[in-house]
Amino acid sequence: MSTFFFTRLKYNSGNWDTDQRMPSNLLNSLVEYTTIPVDEKEKIVELSSAEIFKSPFCYLSGHKLVEFSQQERRNFKTYVEQGGFVFVDDCNHDIDGLFAKSFEEEMSRTFGSDALQKIPNDHWIYRCFFTFEDGPPATSFELNGWGDDLVHDYLKAIQINGRIGVLYSNKDYGCEWDYDFRNKRFLKIDNTRFGVNIVVYALT
Repeated sequence: MSTFFFTRLKYNSGNWDTDQRMPSNLLNSLVEYTTIPVDEKEKIVELSSAEIFKSPFCYLSGHKLVEFSQQERRNFKTYVEQGGFVFVDDCNHDIDGLFAKSFEEEMSRTFGSDALQKIPNDHWIYRCFFTFEDGPPATSFELNGWGDDLVHDYLKAIQINGRIGVLYSNKDYGCEWDYDFRNKRFLKIDNTRFGVNIVVYALT
């Protein structure tokens, strides 16, 4: 098995460099729970660069506007349609916020107006490693008086030939997992376990 590496996508609009400790925390979880060999250093790749096509898994996040350039849009679409996987997380945890609205509009422009759909809570991504019987686990950020103050009981996805190519969350997992991995020992249940599922799904 080739070495897994975490790729963060850098895009020109908005702010892409959120939750800076999250990647190392998630990579630590892959080391703890799986036999997947990992490169423990996050890679940052320009969405407009051909480097994206070398990545098995990409992460895109932010709080602000998402509006791809023509080259960014072309790369994103080609990467996903060729079997790539992008996990997109809204740092505002708000379906009416600027990131959510602009990202969903960008996906409509890129893949068509009906491409981004809710996935059922019994989807394989919730069972492919750890089991999450109720679908996506809630985050502590969803009911903190910021964003839309709702627990989103679903995730959305763009599927290509029956397989998720873009997994989209309004739940702010990036902030939830943005802590030093050594602090996991204080948690009753490791909240990064769903991140392991996302990576395992992306790789299989």
